[in-house]
Amino acid sequence: MDMKEDINLTKELKNILLKEGADLVGVGNLSELPKSVRYNLPIGIAVAIKYPKAVIQGISELPTQEYRNWYGLLNEQLDNLVTIGATFLQKKGYQAIAKTRKQVGYYGEDCITELPHKTIATRTGIGWIGKSALLITKQYGSMVRISSILTDAPLIPSKSINQSLCGSCTICQSACPAKAIYGMLWNTSVKREQLFDYQKCRKMAQLRSEKGFGKPEDLCGKCIEVCPYTKRYIKQK
Repeated sequence: MDMKEDINLTKELKNILLKEGADLVGVGNLSELPKSVRYNLPIGIAVAIKYPKAVIQGISELPTQEYRNWYGLLNEQLDNLVTIGATFLQKKGYQAIAKTRKQVGYYGEDCITELPHKTIATRTGIGWIGKSALLITKQYGSMVRISSILTDAPLIPSKSINQSLCGSCTICQSACPAKAIYGMLWNTSVKREQLFDYQKCRKMAQLRSEKGFGKPEDLCGKCIEVCPYTKRYIKQK
């Protein structure tokens, strides 16, 4: 396959995923990551879907049932999208793994996966990791859910984002009900536990979700709602 065919394949894949409902699709080079966590596949594809504006506006005080519903719905849509993308590449003759919720699984009390979707997303250039430890995109802030695909297809990667663009902003840190955010700027050498206290975050999220919609689940969303990039998108007409 020559460069022109590589570009066409990349465009075709992105167009399929965007047509099926993705809001952002990025391709990245994962070769710097350990082979074991990426199944010896060199390319990652990140897929993001945004929440409706009204849903995020609605969680300014407490998480809502509507927010909970959309959280589940977007996860289902992402599983479907990455499956569509992986199937497309497989039919073209390439290896492709859809990192659905079932495929990823859960690891330990802190729910850390071997290769987070967020890591792949930064390699594709669609966003960076904020002080809240969430992926932040220029287009939609952190009001997105994300998933990913691993492949050996000769897709054209975009430039990765290797450090935070949050600068001196401390809005999410100040707004965090659990006081779980440390305020550290992310780069590719920073680990998740250096950014926030997961257990503090989780306990407060369960308290807030029980107040908000009657069930103690790991849903809060305050750092999503207050992020300036999120606010900027919501204000757009």
